[in-house]
This record gives sequence, C-alpha cells and structure tokens, in this order.
Amino acid sequence: MIAIIKSLWRWFTRPSALLGQGLLLFFGLIGGVIFWGGFNTAMEATNTLEFCISCHEMRNTVYVEYQESIHYSNPSGVRAVCSDCHVPHSWGAKLVRKIQASGEIWSKLVGTIDTPELFEAERERLATHVWATMKANDSRECRNCHSFEAMDFVHQRPRSAEKMEPVALGLPSPDGTTCIDCHKGIAHKLPLVERDD
Repeated sequence: MIAIIKSLWRWFTRPSALLGQGLLLFFGLIGGVIFWGGFNTAMEATNTLEFCISCHEMRNTVYVEYQESIHYSNPSGVRAVCSDCHVPHSWGAKLVRKIQASGEIWSKLVGTIDTPELFEAERERLATHVWATMKANDSRECRNCHSFEAMDFVHQRPRSAEKMEPVALGLPSPDGTTCIDCHKGIAHKLPLVERDD
C-alpha cells in the first residue's frame, strides 16, 4: 500500500504530470461547483410550500389548518410558509434539520400517518416534538420574522405587551418562556390533550 502511495506521489510531482494535475484540479473544481449548486438547489426546493403539501397527509390536515391561520392571511399581507417555521434559516442548522427530516420521509413511506385517523393518533407526539425543538432553540424560527424592535406594544393586548416588552428590553423572561410557550396553536390545531375545550 505504501509503495502505491509513493508511486502516485512521484507521478504527481513529476514536471510532466503538472498538466495532469491541472486538469484534475480543474475538473475537481467544476465537479465541486456542480455538486454544491445541485445540492443547495435541492435543499431550497424542499423548502417550498408546494413540496411540503405534496404529501396528502400534509395537504389534507395541517395545510388546511394553516390556511385558516394568521400566518396564511393577515392585514399586513405577509405570509409565512411551512419552512419559515419548521426549518432554520442558517445553512448549518438547515442542513441538520434536513437530515432529521429523513425520518419524516420514512414515516411517509411506511404509512405511519397516511390517514386522518392515523395522523390524529400521532398529532400529540409530532406537535410535542416540534414544540420541544422550538423551546430548546428559544423559538429561533419565530425570531427570523418577528422582531421585538418592530413591535408596537401600545397596540398589543395588555397581557401580551406585559410578557413581551421586558424581553424586548433585554431582560430575561421571568418564567423562562419563549414564543412557542404561548403560541402553540398559532398555525395548527392543538392535539386534544392541549385544547381548553
């Protein structure tokens, strides 16, 4: 093995091999750019609303609920799509989330949630997982769009302003809450155990 490595090293260091090295480097760079571009394009394609609702499990359940939410239709005309809330915006965290999503694809393939009844049976587990993730990252995805600096506390409900204004001033939340603690049902129906019916 060492002899093979030595002979390859001698070949690469020969003056006549410089042309081969240059071509190898050139094609390596071109291949890398094509791979990177294709990979990044595929990651962004999986962030579209169309991709997210391409599965009937999503289209017939959470998408319908989302269409009735403030994130879908509101006075300001700003619409958040699935990836705005469920996928981090920074590249590294996004890549980690996409790897984790492979488990969700597996659930699709094996039919874990492919009927409304099966989805409802799993809703609490799925929601609890998303809430725990958002709690752990201090509702990072909420903060990608919502800014304390842009909030008008005078026009908020008194209870909301009371909770959010101190945090906007840089004070820690007195009870350790983050956005998701108060806004669990903002875009989707709550699991039966969470509802105050």
